[in-house]
Parts: sequence; structure tokens; C-alpha cells
Amino acid sequence: MPPYSFIILTYNEEQHLPRLLESIAGLNAPVFILDSGSDDDTILIAQKAGASILQHAFENHPKQWDFALKNFDIKTPWVVCLDADQVITPELREKLANFKDQDYQDIDGIYFNRKNFFKGSWIKHGGYYPFYLLKMIRFGVGYSDLNENMDHRFIVPGKTVVWKDGHILEENLKENNISFWIAKHNRYSDLLAQEEVERMQKMRQQTLKPSLFGSPDERTAWLKQLWWQLPRYVRPLLYFTYRMIFQLGILEGRIGVIFHFLQGFWFRLIVDVKIDEILKNKQPGILVNTGRISPGKFVFRFLFLFLLFYYFNILFFGITNPGSHYYPFLANHLNYIQGLRWLLLSISTQVLNGLGFSAIHNGTELLVAGKGAIILVYSCLGLGLMSFFAAFVIAYPKKTNQKLIFLTSGILVIQLLNILRFVLLALFWNKDASRIVDHHTIFNIILYTIIMISLYFWVKQNDEHPNKHA
Repeated sequence: MPPYSFIILTYNEEQHLPRLLESIAGLNAPVFILDSGSDDDTILIAQKAGASILQHAFENHPKQWDFALKNFDIKTPWVVCLDADQVITPELREKLANFKDQDYQDIDGIYFNRKNFFKGSWIKHGGYYPFYLLKMIRFGVGYSDLNENMDHRFIVPGKTVVWKDGHILEENLKENNISFWIAKHNRYSDLLAQEEVERMQKMRQQTLKPSLFGSPDERTAWLKQLWWQLPRYVRPLLYFTYRMIFQLGILEGRIGVIFHFLQGFWFRLIVDVKIDEILKNKQPGILVNTGRISPGKFVFRFLFLFLLFYYFNILFFGITNPGSHYYPFLANHLNYIQGLRWLLLSISTQVLNGLGFSAIHNGTELLVAGKGAIILVYSCLGLGLMSFFAAFVIAYPKKTNQKLIFLTSGILVIQLLNILRFVLLALFWNKDASRIVDHHTIFNIILYTIIMISLYFWVKQNDEHPNKHA
């Protein structure tokens, strides 16, 4: 008998369970199934496969896995924990067939690489591949993280390894009906919103030590800490833009882009809305005020900083371009405006090439074969927008680390949208249309609208936050 058993969670999985059981057939490993009250043929399918079955009412995934690990009579030193809509590939099956406990004496957990599918399409961009899940743990050593409501993970105290070869394929065929996906994530958003409010009130703590350079789960814990500090309503837009541009979600195709929008923006936005609903309904009072300054002082600071940033950029642009006040040293060694233009053009070029076009740039112009060229002048860089945004954030009374996070994320969003604009202009802009419509004006209107909405919620979040001692 292999040194591991399989544990599988089910709920009305007659469509998925046979597929999973077939993928692990022949490994001769014990199979344990924890069901949440299925009313289809799930139990019958499990019985025919010879699985040991328990039933337990579902509250959330972490508690369900905790029950499974504590109540099944496991005799093997390892367990492989799978959801019913997952299957293992032949390559992963081969690794499991050759697995020997003595080869992993100093290891407590093994990460499997996952491929996620949505409506039949493999989601391979936007941060979804490679994606490592801790699915194989030492029994009695690893445990379910109960400090999470929705994003389930296992915890092991010792070392882990990552199996990059071989995959778990995850495809929930029920989600081919978009109404099922929306209803499911609406339930998940309730759990996630409640969890985040409890974290605000110090009622939950992260089990894992966050580390950007640690295990896949430690890195996730670090990113979550960053997420919780970002202003609500702004972070879904930031996250979606990051997935689409830097993690190349834009290359996914129609189905993939729909998935990234729903999972990366819509779902996160619903969570933020529900967090606000919970906070507003929470009693006793939740409103506190911190660090206010008079409106007059704020306006003075804001105007001073805005004019300083705005005209400094204009001055610097003037002295780094040939003319009567030209400074060669600044132009050649400290020219941040030229550096920003080069960076925006380089990223835009990479995106266009990734989309299958042939694009090049020379530091000023972007050329797409068969489409035309655009020239990035000073007004294209968004320096005025960034000056306005930075002046407001710096002038507003708030903790320095909160300002820094919001300022950095806001400037990143501005330039990500700028890159999207350059890509669209390079592909679709009709030069003759510039006589009628100025794309700079359109872009500025859109960006200032986004900035004002973002600042509103940032200020609102600053003035209204939970205080259990209020």
C-alpha cells in the first residue's frame, strides 16, 4: 500500500467525482470522502469506489478540512487532499506512484502545481499559472488554517518542497453556467467580507509568517497584508489592472479576460461593498476621527505641493531639452522624464508584441507594423495627473505608511492605464480624428474622474473605521 491516503471533499459531485476517482485509480491508496449532504448520486459513486465516507454540514472550507483531518481513521503517514472538481495528470500520477516516505523524511508538505480552467479554457496568465497548492501533508503534522474563512490552506511546521512537474487540473463544470459561478462567489464574498472586518477588529491573525521570498503560501500571506492596507474600492481596480497588464491577462483571449474581470475585479468589488455594509450596521458606534487639520491648512498645503510638483516638472523638462537654459548633465544622467517615457514605451511595445503584433520604439515614437506610429510628447506622460494626486495624498492628514501605499498604488494605476491608452492608440487611433477629438482631453477626464472617486473613498476610509472601544 502507498504511504499516503486521499481525502476528497464533496457536495453534489456526481458530475466530477468519477473523473477524479478515475485519475487516481490504480494507485491502490485508501480513499476517504467527506460529504456535505449531497442529494444526487455522489454517495453511491463513492460507495462503488470503496471509499470510506463521512458526512458533515458545511460551514466553510477550512473547517470542513479540519473535520476531515480529525475524524477519518487514517493509517498512512501522508494524506493527499483534493477537491472533487480536481483531477491529477498522468505526470503527477507517476510521481505519486513512485513516492517513498523514506525519500522525504525531513519534509512535512509537498506543493502541487495547478492548472485552472474556466468555461473550458485554461487560465494561464494573470497570475494563475504556475500556481502552487500545498496538497500533500504529513498526517498528524499538517493542519487546516482556521484563521481563513474562504481562502483555504494547509499549514505544516517543517520544510516543504514544490513539485513543478505534473499538475492538478481544476475545472468546475457547473461554472459553465455563469449564474452558478456568480451565486457561488456571492456566497464567498460574504465569508471574505466578514473575515476582513474581523481582522480590522484584531479578532483574527495570520497563522503563517508573511514572507515575500518564502514558500508560496508565505508569499500569499505577505501579499494579503499589503492588500488589507490598500483603500477599498481602489484595490479591485489596481488588482485587475495589474493582472491584465503586468501578469499578461490581456493575452488570455475572450473567455480568459471575462474570468479575470469577474474574479479579479467584480468579486473583489462586491467584497468591499459588503465590508462597508457590515461596518455601517455594526453597533455600538464605529466612527472615530484621527489627525484632522483645518480645511484651510489642507487646501494651502495641497495647492503649494501641486504647484511645486507641476511647475518643477515643466522646469525640468525645459532645462533637459536643447535651448538657452539647457543642462547637459541633467539631460544625460538624471532625466527622469526621459526615463519614464522610455519605460512606458518599452512596456507598451512588449504588450503589443505579446498580442502578436510587430512593434518597436526609439525612446520617443512607437511604431506598429501595418498600423502606424504614435509620438509620446510631454503631455502624454501624465505628470500633471500625478502631481495633483501626489499633492492631495501628501497634504491629507494620515499615517505615512498609508500615504505611501496609496500614493504608490495610485501612480501605478495611472501609468498602467496610460500604457493601455498607448496600446489602443497604436492599434486603432485615426490621426484625422485628432482634429475633432483630442485623446489627451478624453484621457484626462477619465483619469481625473477615477482619481476623484478614489480619493473620496480613501478619505472616507480615513474618517470612518471600526473601533471596538468606541
